[in-house]
Amino acid sequence: MASFVSTASALGVVFGNRQVKSNGAASLAQYSGLRPAENFQFASAGITTTIKQSPKCRTIRVMASPTASAPKREKDPKKRIVITGMGLVSVFGSDIDKFYNKLLEGESGISPIDRFDASSFSVRFGGQIRDFSSKGYIDGKNDRRLDDCWRYCLVAGRRALEEASLSPQVLENMDRTRIGVVVGSGMGGLTSFTTGVEALIQKGYKKITPFFIPYSITNMGSALLAIDTGLMGPNYSISTACATANYCFYAAANHIRRGETDIMVAGGTEAAIIPTGVGGFIACRALSQRNEYPKRASRPWDKDRDGFVMGEGCGILVMESLEHAMKRGANIIAEYLGGAVTCDAHHMTDPRSDGLGVSSCIAKSLEDAGVSPEEVNYVNAHATSTLAGDLAEVNAIKKVFKDTSEMKMNGTKSMIGHGLGAAGGLEAITTIKAITTGWLHPTLNQDNLEPEVTIDTVPNVKKQHHVNVAISNSFGFGGHNSVVVFAPFSP
Repeated sequence: MASFVSTASALGVVFGNRQVKSNGAASLAQYSGLRPAENFQFASAGITTTIKQSPKCRTIRVMASPTASAPKREKDPKKRIVITGMGLVSVFGSDIDKFYNKLLEGESGISPIDRFDASSFSVRFGGQIRDFSSKGYIDGKNDRRLDDCWRYCLVAGRRALEEASLSPQVLENMDRTRIGVVVGSGMGGLTSFTTGVEALIQKGYKKITPFFIPYSITNMGSALLAIDTGLMGPNYSISTACATANYCFYAAANHIRRGETDIMVAGGTEAAIIPTGVGGFIACRALSQRNEYPKRASRPWDKDRDGFVMGEGCGILVMESLEHAMKRGANIIAEYLGGAVTCDAHHMTDPRSDGLGVSSCIAKSLEDAGVSPEEVNYVNAHATSTLAGDLAEVNAIKKVFKDTSEMKMNGTKSMIGHGLGAAGGLEAITTIKAITTGWLHPTLNQDNLEPEVTIDTVPNVKKQHHVNVAISNSFGFGGHNSVVVFAPFSP
């Protein structure tokens, strides 16, 4: 989630010449719009849309354009993008097969928090990573200094490069100016930031470590991974709250399509299960409070859901032009077909009830991918287990996909919690594993499904399913929407 939410809540935020003053946690829920009614018109993917804005939400009128043409997938091997490596750090460890097998088994990684004393917190559980080891990837001195956010990134990034057969020895003989890194984070080095502020308040500025700023800022994951591997191509981070990783995939793909790079290492990383992170989201009233039954707390689309469960980790993909991958004889895991990003332009934390921002993002992603809605038969949903968000996403999906009878949709967060900026990275890997294995993991805690949810959510037990085309959704505070599209690789 966006790192500015707590600050905005505490200090008040000025938008134009209107000011939203904080009145505790309720201020986010009370604030329902930024601008008075206006009319806009735009066209995309053969659709013309008229929007009438109001302080609460927009009403829309949609007309099919007579100029709409059949979608066409990219044929140019220089612009086709394939996945040649994947790496993760998760509540189930850092081995991808073990991670996905745990998901298929329907095992929950949610448990009581023991990283700090959470006994006084109203939420005392999450998808906390335990027994993490960076041995073989980070030297001892740096390992002690680094924020977990960057430790996760370095391990997942190096493991992804290893799977792509891009060892240090191989990279030495490649043009590393054509290999870039775009790894983002919603919160950045939150432990480093918190520790620095505590030092300032308790002991004075002279006691702040020189690593305070470098290890706090959100771009350091990409920077450290490049420093560690010598990758000299485009290097930056994107921070769009829980949509971060998908934004990074989309940006990375466009570098390859424009011919600027041959390979991009992209994804998201997060380590926010600390007092500051948990306390901040409690203040936002965003978290489930099912402390007695933590494994049953994350329950997407279930009538009894009461908020999301915090998670953490890192998910990274090696994205490569088909031409380059074939020239070096790389193992191709799957194909990235396209993606899109949009904004709700509605509210800092609440989604649009009409789902327009999400539905337009899905439609644009399919246009970018060159596929029709009828080709998509699997959705890895954002599905955070929040009251408003779950149904808004389903309504948007049903707007784009008129016939969902053959579609499957599941919620990875039901087992690992919400990884915030890392969520899209972990879920992209999950989506690709669904493609390569032919098995979909269950959505846990599907006991009392909302009647509006008419799509098969793979409730509680895994299902075999041949994935034709898959989309993975990620949305974040600020109204940031992102969708990426994957498919089995076919030469």
